[in-house]
Amino acid sequence: MQAQAPPPVIARQPSQPPAPPPEPIPFSAVPLPGEMEPPPPDLLDTAESPGLSDAEVREKSRIIKETLAQFGLPVEVVEVRRGPTVTQFGVAPGFTERTGPNGKRRPHKVRVSQIAALADDLALALAAPSLRVEAPVPGRSVVGIEVPNEEIGLVTLRSVMESEMFQALSTPLAVALGEDVAGSPVAADLGMMPHLLIAGTTGSGKSVCIKAIATCLAMTNRPDELRMVMIDPKMVELVRFNGLPHLLGHTEVELDRIGRVLRWVAHEMDGRYKKFAATGARHLDDYNYKVGRRDPEKRLPRIVVLIDELADLMMLAPEETERTICRIAQMARATGIHLVVATQRPSTDVVTGLIKANFPARISFATASQVDSRVILDMPGAETLLGRGDMLYLAADAGHPVRVQGCYVSEEEIGRLVDFWRSQTPGWPAEPPWEPMMRGGAEGGAIGGKDEEDDLLEQAVQLLRTRRTISASYLQRRLRVGYPRAARLMEQLEEMGLVGPPEAAGRPRRVIGGESD
Repeated sequence: MQAQAPPPVIARQPSQPPAPPPEPIPFSAVPLPGEMEPPPPDLLDTAESPGLSDAEVREKSRIIKETLAQFGLPVEVVEVRRGPTVTQFGVAPGFTERTGPNGKRRPHKVRVSQIAALADDLALALAAPSLRVEAPVPGRSVVGIEVPNEEIGLVTLRSVMESEMFQALSTPLAVALGEDVAGSPVAADLGMMPHLLIAGTTGSGKSVCIKAIATCLAMTNRPDELRMVMIDPKMVELVRFNGLPHLLGHTEVELDRIGRVLRWVAHEMDGRYKKFAATGARHLDDYNYKVGRRDPEKRLPRIVVLIDELADLMMLAPEETERTICRIAQMARATGIHLVVATQRPSTDVVTGLIKANFPARISFATASQVDSRVILDMPGAETLLGRGDMLYLAADAGHPVRVQGCYVSEEEIGRLVDFWRSQTPGWPAEPPWEPMMRGGAEGGAIGGKDEEDDLLEQAVQLLRTRRTISASYLQRRLRVGYPRAARLMEQLEEMGLVGPPEAAGRPRRVIGGESD
């Protein structure tokens, strides 16, 4: 009888005590003067927004009324709202006469759904590239027919920041979004959202929106009151902010570093909760008030994390990225940490249900299909947008989106703002606080660490002892890991000589030294 081969053994390094976590670099290594000049509004440009003339408004109103009348729907155009991108014609449904069962003719109100069903016919009559029908307009007893303007007006960040609506917010995290279909400024409080999800196709305006949000926050906050973490896998959009004192370190563009940056944000959130518990504070403002009376230098700044492309992170490590982002989104509001995440692929494998549940405030630019619009907004409408900053903004406390033409910020405006703050803060530290974490664990994965990899490898070896064949899908089920990590474990097992080479047609691999040998 042949003796059974001894079970495979993994060679382990002698156990060593875990290294202490690196000390984070303080946010304010260089104290700022008590009085600093705020950025002047002259750093931002102004522009005039063209709109439809009165003659064009009368002509389009006549075409809308006559087109609907040709289909047997009498209506009246009762209001016109002129915006930078579209002009909304408010239509009041009329009455039609129908013969009843008794032979008498009775008036019947035109249904709203009948007008909405003729959107394509109205676009044909108006020679419009696309047309959106809002049936009805929330809060008003009209049906809104939004017709694109021949020239898209430029909405500047300065015009919205100088408006009464923006000034009325009076919060440190107020952001200027743009102008609605009536030309009224639209602003929001990032602290109340408390996180923002942005989606849209390439060239629709996502990156410009993120740059406008970052510029607006840098215009209204000191560097010791607000810090920003910028993640840009595309390497071309947010790098212009390098050198801004509000920015922690520099814009992160390498995928193998981005995972550790998100882990640092989660560690910072946990550390802040411990500080809150020690002082009896409930949120960041309460903590800064209690600590600021004794030691003003211990006050903590708000942190805004801006991620320009979520799809790249989800392709690299989907489970770890989703888990880290959702954990931050669930718990970080009280600690003053807020997320602004953008993606150009609003599919369900990128914008998962768990991510959507933790991002109640959303912005959708033009999408390729109605399915993408439903993924990001849970309703159609984004597929009819015009692009170039035309968006639908769904507030966290609203049941319907608002159409907005987003603010535009040029590279020259960003450069002037960066130069202004750099001249006011000489000697401001440039090394990010997560750099010791990079040096201390550079051999780990994008999100996970080396210890976690060793534990999974040891568990995989234990599974081999009772198997004749093994596959990556089996490791996925038993170890509860994703396919990329299971495939790496299979490669490591092959290098150790514990499993055979890959079989044809994706068949399971043979276990060397298992029950069959």
